[in-house]
Amino acid sequence: MNEPRPPAPVLDPPAPDAEEDPGTGHRVPRRFWSARRVPAGLAALLLAAGAGLLLYDVAAVRAGHPAMDWRRRLADGLATRPLDDPAVLVGAGVAAALGLLLLVLALTPGRRGLLPMRTPDPDLRVALDRKAAAMTLRDRAVEVSGVQSVRVRVRRRRVDARAVSHFRDLDEVRGDLDSVLTEGIDHLGLARPPSLGLRVRRPGRKG
Repeated sequence: MNEPRPPAPVLDPPAPDAEEDPGTGHRVPRRFWSARRVPAGLAALLLAAGAGLLLYDVAAVRAGHPAMDWRRRLADGLATRPLDDPAVLVGAGVAAALGLLLLVLALTPGRRGLLPMRTPDPDLRVALDRKAAAMTLRDRAVEVSGVQSVRVRVRRRRVDARAVSHFRDLDEVRGDLDSVLTEGIDHLGLARPPSLGLRVRRPGRKG
């Protein structure tokens, strides 16, 4: 029986350093960070457009022209509306939500679909696509005798496998699947191997 080959990994430029795994004490590569060019570009474009429009209006006022109507109305509204006005509260809420979103994007790695892999060279970073890892484990699981179908979901710290067995004792199928999937997770070569969650049931039953 030929074992399925792991999918091709994703290469990335050298990592600045690594983080220590509290479970094993070994240093493992950090997660891959997303450049997030689209959110950064949109934020920069909106800020540049707003700053340019405001600068143009200020320069026009300095040159003796009247201020734009939108800036006069905005200044009058901010000066006359109370802080508990619904429009002020809505505007403040939208601004706070956008600011929180930008902070989350700036402080989180992103690229959740990539799982860092072990490498002999600390200057080389390699990652495995999460969907490809799930497909590899699924191909291993369906070769177990008695397994009719399998659904595998790979997360950062856990692999969830749901199998349907149409013959053989469920405990035997579960034991074989546990061995096969545990070995498959180890063969993926992940820097932080996830734990395995396994459920086996008969056709037509849920749970």
